[in-house]
Amino acid sequence: MELQIRIDPAINGNQKVALGGRLDTHSFDELDRRLAPVLASNIQSLVLDLAGLEYISSAGVRSIFKARKALATRNGKVLVLNPQPQIKKVFDVVKAVPLNEIFTSVEEADAYLDVMQRKVLRGGDEDE
Repeated sequence: MELQIRIDPAINGNQKVALGGRLDTHSFDELDRRLAPVLASNIQSLVLDLAGLEYISSAGVRSIFKARKALATRNGKVLVLNPQPQIKKVFDVVKAVPLNEIFTSVEEADAYLDVMQRKVLRGGDEDE
């Protein structure tokens, strides 16, 4: 499934972007391209609605961190809404230990994230 991106009009310095499908190595550049003008605007918060996002790879995580970094330079925030359990698990892993500190390559990180998300979807142990 491809990445779907819906960018709503900004309201009072807040921008909402809804993502669906897969945010991975094949789609992160589309998100970066579409977010560039949003991040260059004068918004103070970017709200990412991830209700429709089914999968995220390390490339997708980097895109979200890139947006956080861009807004942080002007004391803005990126807020995440409605992540599915497997996406929340990825964010929990990344928050606990940055990906570049526990994996030797992007491929290794993506393989781990793929297995972990599949376990969550199957109802397996979410802490592995």
